[in-house]
Amino acid sequence: MRKKTKRKWIYFLSGIALLIFFFYFQNNSIVISNYTISSDKIPPIFNGYKIVQLSDLHSKSFGNDQKNLVKKIKNLEPDSIVFTGDLIDSYRYDEETSLILMERLVQIAPVYYVTGNHEWWSGKFDSLEDKLKIIGVQVMRNKTEEITIGTDKIQIIGIDDPANVEESYEETGKTEKNITDLIDIEGEDYFQILLSHRPEMFSLYDKYGFDIVFSGHAHGGQFRIPFVGGLIAPDQGFFPEYTSGKYTSDNTTMIVNRGLGNSIIPIRIFNRPEIVVVTLSSVE
Repeated sequence: MRKKTKRKWIYFLSGIALLIFFFYFQNNSIVISNYTISSDKIPPIFNGYKIVQLSDLHSKSFGNDQKNLVKKIKNLEPDSIVFTGDLIDSYRYDEETSLILMERLVQIAPVYYVTGNHEWWSGKFDSLEDKLKIIGVQVMRNKTEEITIGTDKIQIIGIDDPANVEESYEETGKTEKNITDLIDIEGEDYFQILLSHRPEMFSLYDKYGFDIVFSGHAHGGQFRIPFVGGLIAPDQGFFPEYTSGKYTSDNTTMIVNRGLGNSIIPIRIFNRPEIVVVTLSSVE
């Protein structure tokens, strides 16, 4: 009788240990996702140009001074790094871990950053923005920059998350205004990259003909169901359409990063933290 009881306790404790390991692995083991984007608008000199995308850190740490995350990024040897919002979390504001990451990233490659909703919800973004600029981060607040190699260039455009507006507003309309204030509606000959936190506005990005859009916000659907996809995402509800990976419409491709950290829901299931790598391919 005692042996049976002892065996039950061993099974029970082993099950608990495995469950703890499973949750730890799901929330701390980083996966790298690779995509190639081909276009005749990419100048030949940009062939093989590598962009690393990060998103939705929510002040999470990956080792002391973010060493585990930084090591993976450094090994990828990116030409540029883009960060698509929610660097911090408004519910448990802690900017130190986020600023440490940015300090180390700018030593690897130029860093382009746009806001997410949590930066604005925190009410502390003005101070955070100043610190990011001092570090050397390109804070892309409704701004266009050109990436130049030799005499050729591509454009990178960053827009604020619409949560920066305090009064009542329609988010898609505000986002569209941010876009139209920056670009010629007829479009440019340059290959154009858009950084925008919200993936649910894909049809709007497609309307203005961006070549690549980098987004986050959806946290991969938080819990991913095999062969189905994400379970729930902000502003998309249950079984959201845009949670992870590559989406294409006409000439626009959107990459949705599953993010690195968590916010209201503290765990991920079958949805490991993600680094995205996009390699540009010039089509002659």
